[in-house]
Amino acid sequence: MNKFVKILLIVIIIVSIIGIGFLGYGYYEKATKKIENPIATIEVENYGTIKIELYPDIAPNTVTNFIRLANRGFYDGKTFHRTIPDFMIQGGSKNGNGEGDPTISDIRDGGSETETYAIKGEFIANDYEKNTLKLKKGVIAMARVDYSDISSSLTKNGYDSAGCQFFIMNADNDNINGLYAGFGQVIEGLDVVDKIANVEVVTRDSSASEGVDQPIDPPVITSIRVETYGVDYGEPETIEPFNYYNWLMKQYPSSYSTGE
Repeated sequence: MNKFVKILLIVIIIVSIIGIGFLGYGYYEKATKKIENPIATIEVENYGTIKIELYPDIAPNTVTNFIRLANRGFYDGKTFHRTIPDFMIQGGSKNGNGEGDPTISDIRDGGSETETYAIKGEFIANDYEKNTLKLKKGVIAMARVDYSDISSSLTKNGYDSAGCQFFIMNADNDNINGLYAGFGQVIEGLDVVDKIANVEVVTRDSSASEGVDQPIDPPVITSIRVETYGVDYGEPETIEPFNYYNWLMKQYPSSYSTGE
């Protein structure tokens, strides 16, 4: 073996060792690097900024849905339409008044502008045991419909009815732990949450026909954006929303509906 070949072999061996070292380090870094949780920044006109750390390890699809809507500008211009001191503030409805569901176009380019969607509830009562986040002050959770007062058979439909509305706790409430999908915690701006919770409302009389816990001048969400630190959370898994009206119509005998 001549000198040139020996040198070439040595160079190849050194390069191979360096390559293996870099590859091993890459795997090590990937395995040990801590991925930062996404941070949502909520700007509320005339009130201030709320920053929330989201927990994708606790409620992954819920977090994905929120990020998708927020970073596509869905929440810009929406309001906090329901505020209750020592309980929570609720906002994010499509129409800004507590009504309206998100459509596929809100989460996907070219998606249907008329087809609405919902997501499954990631909480213990809905057989999702991974979410043990308690609904204490500062926790953000998805709002949903409660059909259980109408019929116990509809309880599951209510569990899987969240879409775009969310609420932020203004106080601890153990009574609803495990019944709603909590998915993050306020890390900055709890004073802003307190101010919003105490705005003047139309009425606090729960027996009133309208305006209960509705702000006279609803706080406007200027924007919600989520810093994902380079992680692509993709699109949420969606389901077809429960159609309460169709269910209700089926409860009547056919002779009633046809006028016979």
